[in-house]
Amino acid sequence: MSTAQAQQVRAPPPARNVAQFLRSSKSGMKIRVGALNGKRVDYFRGKSAVKALLSPAYAKLKNVPTVTNEAEAEAVLTSIIPYAFYLRVDRGNPTGSSPSSPRHVSVTPQQSFAQDGYFAWFYEGSQWTTYAGGLLMVAIMLAGVMFPLWPPIMRLGVWYISMGMLGLIAAFFALAIVRLIFYVITIVVAPPGIWIFPKLFADVGVIESFIPWWEWDMPKKRGGKKKKGKTPAGKTPEEKLASNGGAYIEEVAENDSHDSSRPGSRSARVEEVPDEDS
Repeated sequence: MSTAQAQQVRAPPPARNVAQFLRSSKSGMKIRVGALNGKRVDYFRGKSAVKALLSPAYAKLKNVPTVTNEAEAEAVLTSIIPYAFYLRVDRGNPTGSSPSSPRHVSVTPQQSFAQDGYFAWFYEGSQWTTYAGGLLMVAIMLAGVMFPLWPPIMRLGVWYISMGMLGLIAAFFALAIVRLIFYVITIVVAPPGIWIFPKLFADVGVIESFIPWWEWDMPKKRGGKKKKGKTPAGKTPEEKLASNGGAYIEEVAENDSHDSSRPGSRSARVEEVPDEDS
């Protein structure tokens, strides 16, 4: 057992619960990756930890210190440092040529909490899920290796299950092929075509994929944007005056008496009408 792990064992339950919360995804802390003595470590900024202790997720926890402001959050985070769940570090240059490469970090001799400081994790959190996953993988591998030793009825059951799964997959592919062939035929016979189970490949539930049974292949209507500033047809002059503050533009045709061969041009005339209130 390392020195950090020995110190973590002596931590009281409230401090351990705070560390577990900060290490979990519920805290919402931004985790950075660094290199400490050639090994990969996760580290975070003190400001992010303070924000996590002031979040509603932390307020729902039990058997943890009460935090209502930043000063109390800093006090709690300072009290956890002696148990080596995390230690303050200094950031150096990136380990590679890319700016996104992990940075070198080193543990500072003076351990104190500050919101602008950086802290590296020496606590991996609860490992029960890792252990449970490992045991499950070992059990699956052993079961596969020892398949010839299974009782005949169990082997027969596995065979039926595998055949049933293969049958479902084959039926799905067959339905997709028949659906496409039927659509191609209906394009010629009954345009614009008919889709069987139109939601078969849609992002919906299993039952909703087969509802409705069929549907015409109609193009989706696109809503046109209304043009602003255009006066609707059929407006009376009184309505135009009311909507334009007492003035409107009227287009009139001008006929040139000197040259009747030229088409009549159109010009705009602005007519102002005094307000009735004046």
